[in-house]
Amino acid sequence: MGPPLKLFKNQKYQELKQECIRDGRLFCDPTFLPENDSLFYNRLLPGKVVWKRPQDICDDPRLIVGNISNHQLIQGRLGHKPMVSAFSCLAVQESHWTKTIPNHKEQEWDPRKLDKYAGIFHFRFWHFGEWTEVVIDDLLPTINGDLVFSFSTSMNEFWNALLEKAYAKLLGCYEALDGLTTTDIIVDFTGTLAETVDMQKGRYTELVEEKYKLFGELYKTFTKGGLICCSIESPNQEEQEVETDWGLLKGHTYTMTDIRKIRLGERLVEVFSTEKLYMVRLRNPLGRQEWSGPWSEISEEWQQLTAADRKNLGLVMSDDGEFWMSLEDFCRNFHELSVCRNVNNPIFGRKELESVVGCWTVDDDPLMNRSGGCYNNRDTFLQNPQYIFTVPEDGHKVIMSLQQKDLRTYRRMGRPDNYIIGFELFKVEMNRKFRLHHLYIQERAGTSTYIDTRTVFLSKYLKKGNYVLVPTMFQHGRTSEFLLRIFSEVPVQLRELTLDMPKMSCWNLARGYPKVVTQITVHSAEGLEKKYANETVNPYLVIKCGKEEVRSPVQKNTVHAIFDTQAIFYRRTTDIPIIVQVWNRRKFCDQFLGQVTLDADPSDCRDLKSLYLRKKGGPTAKVKQGHISFKVISSDDLTEL
Repeated sequence: MGPPLKLFKNQKYQELKQECIRDGRLFCDPTFLPENDSLFYNRLLPGKVVWKRPQDICDDPRLIVGNISNHQLIQGRLGHKPMVSAFSCLAVQESHWTKTIPNHKEQEWDPRKLDKYAGIFHFRFWHFGEWTEVVIDDLLPTINGDLVFSFSTSMNEFWNALLEKAYAKLLGCYEALDGLTTTDIIVDFTGTLAETVDMQKGRYTELVEEKYKLFGELYKTFTKGGLICCSIESPNQEEQEVETDWGLLKGHTYTMTDIRKIRLGERLVEVFSTEKLYMVRLRNPLGRQEWSGPWSEISEEWQQLTAADRKNLGLVMSDDGEFWMSLEDFCRNFHELSVCRNVNNPIFGRKELESVVGCWTVDDDPLMNRSGGCYNNRDTFLQNPQYIFTVPEDGHKVIMSLQQKDLRTYRRMGRPDNYIIGFELFKVEMNRKFRLHHLYIQERAGTSTYIDTRTVFLSKYLKKGNYVLVPTMFQHGRTSEFLLRIFSEVPVQLRELTLDMPKMSCWNLARGYPKVVTQITVHSAEGLEKKYANETVNPYLVIKCGKEEVRSPVQKNTVHAIFDTQAIFYRRTTDIPIIVQVWNRRKFCDQFLGQVTLDADPSDCRDLKSLYLRKKGGPTAKVKQGHISFKVISSDDLTEL
C-alpha cells in the first residue's frame, strides 16, 4: 500500500476521464486555462501563443516512445534548463518515473481506441511532504506550431512536455519554474533527500581514502534507487555552456546512469596495471559534447577492450550522450555533486528517514513565541522550535534537511519566493527532555548555511549522543511553515521538544515538585587506578541523581579518558546529591574505580572544577587514585537551563 495521496484542486482523474468519454469530448481543465495567466505572472509573451493538443502538433502522438531514457530532451525557446536535467535524471530509475507518471500504459494514446482518448493526464509530485496528484488537459503552448517549453527529439513523444505542464500547474504557472534548481525539481518528482557535495572542498583528488569513501556512498545511493547528477562550475554567464579541454560543458548538469567497481581478469590486469577499476557512467541530456578523455569512445583505454570485454565488464552505453569516466577523472573534472537518496521505503523494517512539519509562529508571550531568528539574535534565538534526536552509535553519517514552504503561488501578490533560513545543531545532555533556554555547556555541533533557497542541509558524521536541532529564519518575528527531514542508516528517533519544564501533576505534588535544575558536564577522568602494568582499563561514567542515572560510552584501554558527557536533573532539593561514578568495563564483572559526590547548589561556582575520586560513602569517604574534571551549573529557575 503506497503513501496517502492528496488530490490537487480536488480533481479526480478517473471520474473526469469517464465523464469526458461519456460526453464524447476532450477535457479542458477549468483550473489551469490555456491563457496567459497560466504562462506568466504579470507579463505577456512576445509572439502569438496557440495552445494545441498533441494530435494537432504531429501524427501518431505518444506519451512515451520506446525506452523513456533513449531520447534527448530539448529546453525550448522559453524552457528551463534545470527541468531538462531533472527529466533526464528521473528517467534513470524506473521505480521513480513510474511513480511520477502513474499507470503510464493506461494513459498512453491507442490509435485503435481513439474514442477512449479524453485529452486528460495525471502526474504525481512529492509536494512539501505529501504525494500530490495533479490532473491536466493536453493543451500545450506553441508558437508557429512549435512547443515553447521542453520537448523530445522524438517529435511525437510528449511525456516531458505534459509533466512540465502539470508541475507548472502545481506551482502556479510556467514562470514559477524559474529559479528552481535541478535538485529542487528532482526532490519534487521523487521525494528523495538531496545532499550537495562540494568536490573541491572535499579534496577527493588529493585524499585517496576520502575518494573511495565517496565512491562507496555513491554506489550505495545508486543501487538503492537514488539519483545522482553533477556539474562543472561556470565563473560567469559568458562561460555558460563553454566546452572544457576534455569536451565537457561548464555550467551544465550531467546525470549519472551507472557506477561500477570492476575486477579485471589476468590479461586486463597486465594491460591497465591495476586489479580494479572504479568507473562512473554519465549522460548529457542534450546528447552532445561528450567526454573526450580516458575511457571515452575515442580513447586508447576504450580501444584496448574488445566488444566482449566491454559486455563482460558491464562497460556498455545504451544512449547517445553517455560516456564512461574513471573515478579519478570524475573527481578531478566536476565541481558539484547532487546526491538524491531514495528514502521512501524502510530497509528491512528499519526506518532511515525521520520527518516532521513545523511552523515558525509569533506570540506576545516569550514562552509561546516560536520565531526567534538566527543564532545572532542571542536573546531570542532559543524561542525557535526545537527538535531532539538520538545517535545510538559513533561514526554514523546524518543528513539534515530543512525545507521552507514554497511561496511561489503568492508571487502575484508581491511576496518573496523564499525567506533566508538555516539551522543550528547542539550536542546536549543524554537525558534531556525539555527545551533549551540557555547555552552554557552545550557543544555547537554544526550549522547549515543561511540562504534564501527553498532547502538548506547539513551532512555530518556524529558521535553517539543526543542532539537538538533549532530551525530558524534569519530574521525573528516572521511566520512560515517548514519541513524537517533527517536521514541516517541507524534510527534517530526525531521528536519535538515542546515543554519548558516538568509538568505539574498529582505524582509531582505527592513526591514534591522540582525546585532546582542542574546541568553537569564531566570532561575527563584521569590517572585512574591500574592494578598491574599490562592491565586493560576501559572506563565509563555513571552519573546518578536519586533514581535517575546517565551512562557514558565506554572508552577503550586508557587511564586518561575524555568523556564530555552531559546530564541534566530536575531535583526536589539540593539534599539529593549528584554522584559521578567511574567504572571499568570488564568481561564478567565491572570494577568500581571511584566516585565524587556533589551538592550542586545554585550558589556554587560554575567554573571548571577537578576533584579526586573517593570510595563509596559520600564526600568524606577515603580518597582513591584518579580525579575527574567537570563543570556543574544549578539554578532555582527551572527555565534557565
